[in-house]
Amino acid sequence: MRFSILIFSIFIFVGCAQKEKIKPNVIFVFADQWRTQDVGYNGNTQVCTPTLDKLSQESVLFTNAISGCPVCSPYRASLLTGQYPLTHGVFYNDKPLDQDANTIAKIYKKAGYNTAYIGKWHLNGRESGEKILESRLKFIPKERRQGFDFWQVLECTHDYNNSFYYEDSPEKLKWQGYDAIAQTKSAVNFISENSKKEAPFFLMLSWGPPHAPYITAPEEYRNMFRPENIKVRPNVPEEFREKARKDIAAYYAHIAALDDCIDDLFMALQENGIKENTIFVFTSDHGDLLYSHGQIKKQQAYDESIRVPFLLNYPALLGNGQHIFDFPINTPDILPTLLGLSGIEIPETVQGNDFSKVITGKASTNIEAVLLQCPVPFHQWNYSKGGREYRGVRTSRFTYVRDLNGPWLLFDNVMDPYQINNLVNLDEMTFIRADLEKQLQSLLEKTNDDFLPGEEYMQMWNYTWDNNDSIKPAKIH
Repeated sequence: MRFSILIFSIFIFVGCAQKEKIKPNVIFVFADQWRTQDVGYNGNTQVCTPTLDKLSQESVLFTNAISGCPVCSPYRASLLTGQYPLTHGVFYNDKPLDQDANTIAKIYKKAGYNTAYIGKWHLNGRESGEKILESRLKFIPKERRQGFDFWQVLECTHDYNNSFYYEDSPEKLKWQGYDAIAQTKSAVNFISENSKKEAPFFLMLSWGPPHAPYITAPEEYRNMFRPENIKVRPNVPEEFREKARKDIAAYYAHIAALDDCIDDLFMALQENGIKENTIFVFTSDHGDLLYSHGQIKKQQAYDESIRVPFLLNYPALLGNGQHIFDFPINTPDILPTLLGLSGIEIPETVQGNDFSKVITGKASTNIEAVLLQCPVPFHQWNYSKGGREYRGVRTSRFTYVRDLNGPWLLFDNVMDPYQINNLVNLDEMTFIRADLEKQLQSLLEKTNDDFLPGEEYMQMWNYTWDNNDSIKPAKIH
């Protein structure tokens, strides 16, 4: 009898140990400035994304994934912390994320994961008096790495064919050729080596492209797209169309190269036998206007700026079918959702929503709107160039935005997908505008956002303005 009990106890112990070992690996891949309109599975017939198109057939797709503060450093800080920009404080590029922040890598590491980061970082910030270029090329010490152990990183560069990185010392190491391809090869090696280890891994791969300069993709990919064959979006004004075709053709070349990189990553998962039990995410930090509305880059509340592709694959839990969700999901929601899928407790510091039970069909959601914000406009959209502070909401149908002077934008994105007709002042939209304003106020209260002028936030956080940006925004209003 005692022998039987002993055998049964050993069986239970081994079973629990095996269950503990099957924690999912997590691979989070994100590009810089890739808008959701430019993937084949979303209906764009001009781009070349066969890998993503095939993967979309067996993945979760968030068709309204939103970058709520659509610019580089704010997105990355929200991704790592699950917090909104006015909470973590990185609402302006090249400002530092607090090294004591409770981040995604620290949380996964505490749960027994090996952590890794490869590529662009853009969260180290710069010291007072330091030039931006100097800050973006300097070595980042281990205490500033937010919990990542394996480290092949540069703060920021867009020189994709002459790019370097650091590991654990200030020695500069060179990426060979087009850096996104070299970084992907490093990620493949990391996957192969860590698939043999007992501990699961959490890997973030951050590419610099397809962010400008667009013309710098490898030649074989540039040869795939001709400007004269590019059809621009209807909201690109006539005077910008020739330039738009040229830039978009080159931008698509970067996208085609990155799609091949994603194929390499999935081959590595399959060859190492870990595809089923790996959470794989592909997304982007924000979009790119690319001359829609006569504008470039990001920060603005238009869909070309805020909407990003978001694809999540996890066969062991979600199967191999396609799951489409059209409710909006914002950047701070990514961390808690990944933790929920990984079976890891979500810290109280996190402000975003956990959608893991919605994804797995165990719950529904009443989330109708996500917060859009620009606490301080800067760089290409600074005050002198028409930039303005704003807060708004994006629902599955409407975009509503107000600036410091009152309601500014209102688009029906179903009837007007290119956001050409601003409905904000129409009498027949009064009730819809009031409902959206109510949702906006609820989100502002939830996130402790008083919607102050940008200058007040800069003073509050003791931030200096960059030399090329307007430093007296009060005169603009």
